[in-house]
Formats: sequence, C-alpha cells, structure tokens
Amino acid sequence: MSRGETPLNAAADRNDTSRAGPRVPLRDHVATSIRRYLGDLNGCDNGDLYEIALRELEIPLFAEVLEHCDGNQSRAASMLGIHRATLRKKLREYGLA
Repeated sequence: MSRGETPLNAAADRNDTSRAGPRVPLRDHVATSIRRYLGDLNGCDNGDLYEIALRELEIPLFAEVLEHCDGNQSRAASMLGIHRATLRKKLREYGLA
C-alpha cells in the first residue's frame, strides 16, 4: 500500500481490472462532491453537514456492499467491519431493509 492510501482504496485498486490508467482515490471523489455541495449552499449554513455527509455516504455504501454480498447481511457487515445488528439498524433507518 502506498503512502496515504487507505486499505479500502488499496483493495479497490487491486480488484478493479476493468479500467486502465491511474485510479482516483475514493476520498478525492468525496472531496469533489463536498466542494460542489458547499458551493451550492450559496453562503447558507444549515448546521448539520456532518449528518448529511454521513447519510449520503452510508446509503450507497451499504447498498453497494449488500449487492456485492448478494444480500447477505452477515457478510456485508463483516466486510464493512461493523456488527450485523448495527447494519440492520442502519438499513431500517435508511429504508434499505
């Protein structure tokens, strides 16, 4: 793993052979999206950016990992590094269950 690379990015780089050329770390995509979102606020401060960002990240993360694990919540929770009960709670909270 290179300096500054997270295990998630390293795993994605090792497993993704569908694209040639340099790979952009996930955090760069997130930073770009946050920058765009902040620009769209036009100076307004809604005060709950952390909750919004966490929700916007968790929903597609859980959905994609569940799909990758063929709907197996135990495997998905293990892959995410969280307890299965936590995953189930989040899935219900986000309307994904």
